[in-house]
Amino acid sequence: MNSYITQSEQETINLGAEFAKTKLKAGDVVALFGDLGSGKTRFVQGICKGFGITEHVASPSFTIVNEYNTGSLIIYHFDFYRVKSIDEIVDIGFDDYINADGICVIEWAERVTGLLGSRFEVHFSLGDAENIREIKIVQLNT
Repeated sequence: MNSYITQSEQETINLGAEFAKTKLKAGDVVALFGDLGSGKTRFVQGICKGFGITEHVASPSFTIVNEYNTGSLIIYHFDFYRVKSIDEIVDIGFDDYINADGICVIEWAERVTGLLGSRFEVHFSLGDAENIREIKIVQLNT
């Protein structure tokens, strides 16, 4: 497990970009865990930045999934905060996304861990000061 401390939103974005550049490839799944406001979406913005995405990256709270095309692969950004049941997730064809050649990044992943195989888990915690975040990254191979 790797642990990081970020002291601003920009540092969280930069950590996501570095993670994308050094760790991620087509077919990977990134499961994000943490309270509201803990940095999940900023980290996803960084992942997209690391793959050269220049368009606005926002959490798909109401649409469930946003897609960002890098030119060589698609980043599927999920937000399951408003999902009420696992059936909703299955009904959107989640298995198709997970088994595609893109990268799936999932906010509120605790709602789908039973559907996930090998993945990176990224855990976000609020720090003692307003902008401090503790971020732990672990790779799980199943």
